[in-house]
Amino acid sequence: MKFLRETLPNGLTVVGEQNPDALSMAAGYFARTGARDETPEVSGVSHFLEHMLFKGSPRRSAEDVNREFDEIGAQYNAFTSDENTVYYGAVLPEFQERALDLLTDMMRPSLRRDDFDMEKQVILEEIALYRDRPQFTVLDEARATYFAGHPLAHPVLGTPETIGALSRDQMSQYHDRRYAANNLTLVLTGNFDWQEALRQVGGLTEAWQAGDTPRALPEAKATARVRVVRNEKFNRAHLTFVTPGVSAQSAERHAASALADVVGASEGSRLFWTFIEPGLADTARMYHDEMDGAGAFFTYVSCDPERAQEIINRMRALLAEIRRGGIKDEELERTKQKIASALVLGAETPYGRLLHVGFDWQYRKDYEPIDRTIDALLGVKNADVRRLLEQLPFDQPTIVALGPVGELT
Repeated sequence: MKFLRETLPNGLTVVGEQNPDALSMAAGYFARTGARDETPEVSGVSHFLEHMLFKGSPRRSAEDVNREFDEIGAQYNAFTSDENTVYYGAVLPEFQERALDLLTDMMRPSLRRDDFDMEKQVILEEIALYRDRPQFTVLDEARATYFAGHPLAHPVLGTPETIGALSRDQMSQYHDRRYAANNLTLVLTGNFDWQEALRQVGGLTEAWQAGDTPRALPEAKATARVRVVRNEKFNRAHLTFVTPGVSAQSAERHAASALADVVGASEGSRLFWTFIEPGLADTARMYHDEMDGAGAFFTYVSCDPERAQEIINRMRALLAEIRRGGIKDEELERTKQKIASALVLGAETPYGRLLHVGFDWQYRKDYEPIDRTIDALLGVKNADVRRLLEQLPFDQPTIVALGPVGELT
């Protein structure tokens, strides 16, 4: 496979992983913007704007957008996170021109006032829906607590108050600022025509302007504490434990991912044998979230409210044991093979490679072919994990509990 890159005169970057043997191609626009880039007054605007890009442009209605994706048989979607908003799709190579025309046109939406007012109600319903899902609510509360005072504490969906007060003009100003040409990356993977893509996209985006699109990257400083969010409508206790991790730019990110999998994979992990197998909890998992200039390990446990304090005590003991004694060589080797297999299976299609190629460029301005990723992962040694544990306060979590629970320590 061949890596290609070009920066257009307006600052738009186009990158591609070309595989002429692939039977399909995938394309996506990666906007380097998310909840962390919002001010408190417009909290949730990034996610709301994602919805609005599907409502049409001066050239297309919302119906046109959906119909044209269907006409070319696209697998397509979009998502907003704390740091990125991504619009992507996969098609057969013969539909490259139509797919790029559609995706590129979407980046300059009309933001029609009627559509804005209607979609605002959809967003408010989505916020209400997620507030009825404790596993999502407790994670939001945990991020807000752990990253208090930091941009990464901002909720992706916003709040009913901020969305309710948001105006169409505020969204338009945010779009003009954060969707500047130099804050977007177009990513192509699979069997595509590179020169034709550059010619087409260069013409379609000729009028786009570059802009000033800074991102605040303050250091994330956390203090171990316990916070209870009492809510009687849930019948389970939902606990989230957060400890410092490493950033997306860190060479130690593969060691962090391996450590999180050993400790908290859904089956066969330390959490599984500590909490699930003996019946102390119905869910227990850990993952490592690598972010722009920051990182954290998140652990989620769902249990009977009467066991909440016991779970907290056992979790602290388990984290202390791991930090003190590390993990076993056989655990590390097993988890590396599992992660590597999942990466290879995901990389078999252009659709599966798109996010990897895009985020490599978004976070590290680098291209990492799948074999280099696998080599880096399989090259992680137990000494690397031990060194990581020595550097990080892995056994001093910030804890947030949600549900019908009383005071916890």
